[in-house]
Amino acid sequence: MASVSLSSRLNKAVRQQYMSLPQGDKCQVTYIWIDGTGEGLRNKSRTLDCVPKSIEDIPEWNFDGSSTYQAEGSNSDMYLIPVRMFRDPFTLDPNKLVLCEVLKYNRLPAETNHRASCNKVMEEVKEHCMWFGMEQEYTLFGVDGHPYSWPQNGYPAPQGPYYCGVGADNAYGRDIVECHYKACLFAGINICGTNAEVMPSQASWEFQVGPCEGIEMGDQLWVARFLLHRVCEDFGVVASLDPKPIKGNWNGAGCHTNVSTKQMREEGGLQYIKQAIEKLGKKHDEHIRFYDPNGGKDNTRRLTGLHETSSIKDFSAGVANRGASIRIPRQVGQEKKGYFEDRRPAANCDPYAVTRMIASTCLLESEEE
Repeated sequence: MASVSLSSRLNKAVRQQYMSLPQGDKCQVTYIWIDGTGEGLRNKSRTLDCVPKSIEDIPEWNFDGSSTYQAEGSNSDMYLIPVRMFRDPFTLDPNKLVLCEVLKYNRLPAETNHRASCNKVMEEVKEHCMWFGMEQEYTLFGVDGHPYSWPQNGYPAPQGPYYCGVGADNAYGRDIVECHYKACLFAGINICGTNAEVMPSQASWEFQVGPCEGIEMGDQLWVARFLLHRVCEDFGVVASLDPKPIKGNWNGAGCHTNVSTKQMREEGGLQYIKQAIEKLGKKHDEHIRFYDPNGGKDNTRRLTGLHETSSIKDFSAGVANRGASIRIPRQVGQEKKGYFEDRRPAANCDPYAVTRMIASTCLLESEEE
């Protein structure tokens, strides 16, 4: 059995005694932000004198950027700009979780703040009512770095029975998945489903968020990731978004992105889907650079053309083809309208970067030509 953290073994009944104490008229607000790695999340909390009714009621704050890979010690203060508020499923009502953008000392976006540029593009394409849905795959590990529930000195049975599986020999860590699902619903995340994935303990799981319009896609997925890490913390295990967590004959972890515009969803929308796919094909290499935080290096390990992936070197599209870069669902092909699925984004992608690239390529390129 993979090792779990000592903190997860603390007496939760004792904790509950304190958590149930009244807090008067005060409100506890947890500020969440993306650190300098472009993948990690940080958080800290403060007390407000009253419950905020909207994001405008949450004050700006700051933090030490030299401790989050975002600033030098000699000029370390970074600004936290609240952008979206959620209910807190850990400390409960009336407390809040608040997602923040990070600005540098000169109030320009930090290097890993891709929300600012994404929001600019989403405002430009607002009339198209662009919807996204992202499928977040992840892998559970013990704090010792060993895949959760895998044999300590070997491997589980080959892939086959795990996808959407049931039973103690097929599904590992379901408690985590179900608690995360409930936490997302409580917080107000538009989580639309979850399922066991192909590799055992990929928790072999994924969850799906969407449909979300424009900038809200990135906001919701980042907070859903925060909730996943916090739930895993309570259980003493680690959720990894590594695109290829285990070498060998095992599936990697992606973040398939479903996309549609108002035109695509209406009668005859398939023609607009095909036009978008053609544009995406012309900018394949540029998209690959933005589809993981390390300029495509992480996805190189995942997009091999095997294990339900396309080759990172080639662009392809097809109906019901999970080995293509872009999949058109069979139902969409039959109804001639709907959405397409970009299967290239890695599990550790920044959803702001992914959705910005897709929106810009599909909708703004034609206006420039």
